[in-house]
Amino acid sequence: MTDALSQDTALPSPGAPLALDSAVPRREAREKVTGAARYAAEHTPPDCAYAWPVPATVARGRVTALHTADVLALPGVLAVLTHTDAPRLGPSDDPTLALLQDDRVPHRGWYVALAVADSLESARAAADALRVEYDTDEHDVRLTADHPRLYTPEEANGGHPAVRERGDFDAAFAAADVRVDATYTMPALHNHPMEPHASTAWWTDDGRLTVYDSSQGSATVRDTLAGLFNVPQDAVTVLSEHVGGGFGAKGTPRAQVVLAAMAARHTGRPVKLALPRHQLAAVVGHRAPTVQRVRLGASSDGVITALAHEVVTHTSTVREFVEQAAVPARTMYTSPNSRTTHRVVALDVPTPSWMRAPGEASGMYALESAMDELAAATGIDPVELRLRNEPAAEPDSGRPFSSRHLADCLREGARRFGWEGREARSGVRRAGDLLLGTGVASATYPVLVSPSTATAHADRDGSYTILVNATDIGTGARTVLAQIAAEVLGTRPDTVRVDIGRSTLPTAPLAGGSSGTASWGWAVHKACTALAGKLRAHSGELPAEGLSASADTEEEAGRESPYARHAFGAHFAEVQVDTVTGEVRVRRLLGVYAAGRILNPRTARSQFIGGMTMGIGMALTESSTMDAGFGDFAERDLAAYHVPSCADAPAIEAYWVEEDDPHLNPMGSKGIGEIGIVGTAAAVANAVHHAVGVRLRDLPLTPDRLLPHLATAPHAFPLAVSGK
Repeated sequence: MTDALSQDTALPSPGAPLALDSAVPRREAREKVTGAARYAAEHTPPDCAYAWPVPATVARGRVTALHTADVLALPGVLAVLTHTDAPRLGPSDDPTLALLQDDRVPHRGWYVALAVADSLESARAAADALRVEYDTDEHDVRLTADHPRLYTPEEANGGHPAVRERGDFDAAFAAADVRVDATYTMPALHNHPMEPHASTAWWTDDGRLTVYDSSQGSATVRDTLAGLFNVPQDAVTVLSEHVGGGFGAKGTPRAQVVLAAMAARHTGRPVKLALPRHQLAAVVGHRAPTVQRVRLGASSDGVITALAHEVVTHTSTVREFVEQAAVPARTMYTSPNSRTTHRVVALDVPTPSWMRAPGEASGMYALESAMDELAAATGIDPVELRLRNEPAAEPDSGRPFSSRHLADCLREGARRFGWEGREARSGVRRAGDLLLGTGVASATYPVLVSPSTATAHADRDGSYTILVNATDIGTGARTVLAQIAAEVLGTRPDTVRVDIGRSTLPTAPLAGGSSGTASWGWAVHKACTALAGKLRAHSGELPAEGLSASADTEEEAGRESPYARHAFGAHFAEVQVDTVTGEVRVRRLLGVYAAGRILNPRTARSQFIGGMTMGIGMALTESSTMDAGFGDFAERDLAAYHVPSCADAPAIEAYWVEEDDPHLNPMGSKGIGEIGIVGTAAAVANAVHHAVGVRLRDLPLTPDRLLPHLATAPHAFPLAVSGK
C-alpha cells in the first residue's frame, strides 16, 4: 500500500533523481502565490476596451426593441452590439455560441446585447442602462419524472447508448428474494471555478486574431473561432497559460470568447470580457438535475440477480446534452439481468454540460445509496455486500478488466477507517445532541485517452524543452509532464522546461475527462524516447540548434483496447447530525483509490481531496433551485450557492493501492481528477442514514429536510446503546 500523506511530506534527499513517483512540488506554485502568474483577464493590451453582456430577462420569447441610442450617448461607451449589428458568425456545431445572431430568447439569461466601453465601470453602467423589449411565450422549466414530453435519446453524453438491456430484468426482479426499489433526486449543480470565464481579444490589421482565454483547451477554442469568424486556423492564436479551475465548464468555448472577439472586430480595439459570476449559471453549462430510479433484486446472500437504473433528466431547446448517469451501473457489480436507460426532456432552460465526473458523480450517488439499502435489507455489512458482487468481467461488455482492485480499496479503506466492529444498527450512536453515523460507497471512472502530439528538444547546455499544447487548470500538468520527460531522458525535472497553453504548440487534446496526463504524457514519453535515441546515436557536441524529436500518438491512442479500463475507489465517511438544528457535519472522510501508477503523490493527493471536498458539497450544501415562474436558477452566486469551505472538511485523507496495469499507456497511469467526487456524496448520505435511522433520497441533505424526521427517528427515544 502507498501512503499518500507520508509520501507528500518525505521529499527525496538532495541529489536524488526526482522523476516519476516523487512528490515534486508544483513548478508554477511561486508564480501563483506571488501574483506573477497571469490569467486571461490580467492581460491588458494598449488601448484595451471592456465589455459587459446583457442577459435576457424573460424565460422565453423574442426581442422586439433595444433602445441603444441613450446608452451610446453615455460617457465612455464605444458600442452596444445587438442582433441587428453584431458581426455575422459562420456555422458551428455548438448552437450555444450563435450569439447576437437573431432575436430569439430560448431561456432566461441568454445574451441579447453586449456593451463595450473604455472602462469596466462604463461598460457595466451601459449594460445596466439598456432597455430591452420582448414578446414573451409560455415557458416550461420544471423537470418531473412523468413529464409528457420525455423522450429516449439515441445516445447519452460520451457516445454511450441511451438504453442497454441484458437478460430478463422483470422476471429476475420479480423472483428475487430481496428487492430494493427507490428513487433518488439531485438538483442542478454549478461548476463555479475560482476564476470566472474571461477573455482578452484583439485583431491585427492583416486579419489575425489573438485571444487570451480561460479555457481547458486552447486548440478547440482556436478551431471554433476560426470557423465562426471565417478565417484560417493559423490566423488565430489562443493562449490559456494559467487557468483558475474549470471542472468541465471551460471544456468547450463559451460565450465570453466569442463576444470578446466580436467586440474587438467591431471596435477595432482589444476588448476584455470577464463574465459576472451571477451570470455563469445561464451560459457556461451545469450538472443537469436527475430523477433516478434504482431497482436491485438479490438472493438472500446478497448477490445481485437483477439491476435496473432508469434516469430522467433535462436538456435545453438549444442543444441536446444528456447526463449519462446510468452508465456506471453497467460496470460496477454482478448483474446478469440488467436494464439501464436514459430519458430526457427539452425545457426552456440553459444548456447543461460537463461538470466534474459527469454521469459517474450523479449515477453513483443513486446506485451506491441503493446498495446501502440492499445491505440493510439483507442484513449484510455494506462493505461485504460490495465484495460479494464483484464481477469477473465488465458486465455490460463482457470484456476483461485491464485491472480492477476495488476489493483492495474497500478492504484497505475499512482497515484505515476502523470499519470493523461498526454498529450495524442505525440511529443508536449519540454524543450529547449529536447523532453519529458512518457510511461507505464505491467509486469508478473510465480510463480515457485521446491522440496527442509533442516535441522534445535538447540544448547544448544539457537542458531540455517539451512543447505540447496541454492546459494546466490547476492540476499540476507542467510538473508531471516534466517528470515524465525527465524519467525517459534520465535527467532531473529541473533541467526540463515545459511549454504549454498555446494553440501554436504541437496539437493536444483539452484537459477533461481525467484524460489529460495520459494523453499528453503518452506523446511526451514517445517524443522523449525518440530524442533519447537520437542523443545516444550522436557523438560529440550537439549542434548549435540542438536536437529535437516529435511524436504523434494517433495510432496508439486511437487503437481500441480489448480490455475494460477503469479506475476504482472506496469512500468512507463519518458524520454528525445535530438533533436540535438538523445540521450535518462531516467528521472524517477517507478515500482509497486504484488508479494505476501515481506519477506524483503530492499533486495526486491534491486532486483526490479536491474531488472529495466537492462531493461533500454535492451531499450537503450545493443546490440550484429552478424558479418555475421566473424561469431561472435562484442560487446564482457564491453567497447563495454554498460550496464547502475548509471548516466543512476538517479531516480528509486520500490513499491508494499499488496497481501495475500494462494495458494503459507507457506511464501506467489512470486519470485521477474526477474519481474523488464520484462516491463521496453517497458515502456521506449513507452515513447520515446510519446516524439518523431515516433514509433521505433527495440531495442536498440540508437541515430543513432532516428536521421533520428527527422527532420521529429512533434517537427520539431513550438510548441504551452507544459506541463506535
